[in-house]
Amino acid sequence: MLSQINGLHHVTSLASDARANNAFFTDTLGLRRVKKTVNFDAPDVYHLYYGDETGSPGSVMTYFPFPGARPGQRGTGEVGTTVFTIPHGAASYWGERLGARGVKASRETDDFGATRIGFAGPDGDLFALVEDGDDARTPWTGADVPEDAAIRGFHSASMRVQDRAATVELLNFMGYDTVETRGATTRMIVPDGTANVIDIEEHPTAPMAGQGAGSVHHIAFSVDNRARQLEVREALLDTGYQVTPVIDRDYFWAIYFRTPGGILFEVATNEPGFDRDEDTAHLGQALKLPSQHEYLRERLERHLQPIE
Repeated sequence: MLSQINGLHHVTSLASDARANNAFFTDTLGLRRVKKTVNFDAPDVYHLYYGDETGSPGSVMTYFPFPGARPGQRGTGEVGTTVFTIPHGAASYWGERLGARGVKASRETDDFGATRIGFAGPDGDLFALVEDGDDARTPWTGADVPEDAAIRGFHSASMRVQDRAATVELLNFMGYDTVETRGATTRMIVPDGTANVIDIEEHPTAPMAGQGAGSVHHIAFSVDNRARQLEVREALLDTGYQVTPVIDRDYFWAIYFRTPGGILFEVATNEPGFDRDEDTAHLGQALKLPSQHEYLRERLERHLQPIE
């Protein structure tokens, strides 16, 4: 069993409009845009990052907004709901705030007894805010959300699969403990981790998902540094997984592999962080390009949709 993984690092999804996506996360949810860059593999598309003040691992939701992308089709082989933590008692505030901004939200109790607010993003992407009075992380307070209600970071993500056994086995290998199974949902936790909960939802007869706007592209797990990442990569290769070489994503180093359930996993380093090319006070303001695409700056600045 691996011991290097701390919990979630980030979750990356697809969107259909950069401006609407930016407004939802910064204005409606009150998160900070910590980086405005481009998809390294398709530089005519933004890669937008939202999180806490510094983009701490376990707080960052990221998006590739492909203009006019068709909606995704729900099913198995994908991340279903991405869940953030809010302070105890803050669910009522969020129900009112979301409703006032035209977002249909429902107060609910999750499978494990926690109070939460469920809602959808601009492209139908599924989210929830769960009350957790023990989350001591410092929220971003630069928006108009009060500190006693602000989002702290990720709580968990649910994974929808046809057969949970192989995914549970993989996460056990990655250092997650199986806590409990209630109905179709198995909860797994990294002991002493951050953003350390994964729920496996088993849907034996559901079709496979079709990716599009509102779909999670991949889910990333955190390791401290490149040395720990190489240990994880070697162990996964030894176990028979096909793992990419290490890829430099400027703000972290990444490896990727596909799970038996069809979900794309990433293992990302906590180093160097989002302040490597702009100071903390100005994170997410300027368009930052990887060195291999810097020669495209003039064309990209004309092409990309303004989001300020």
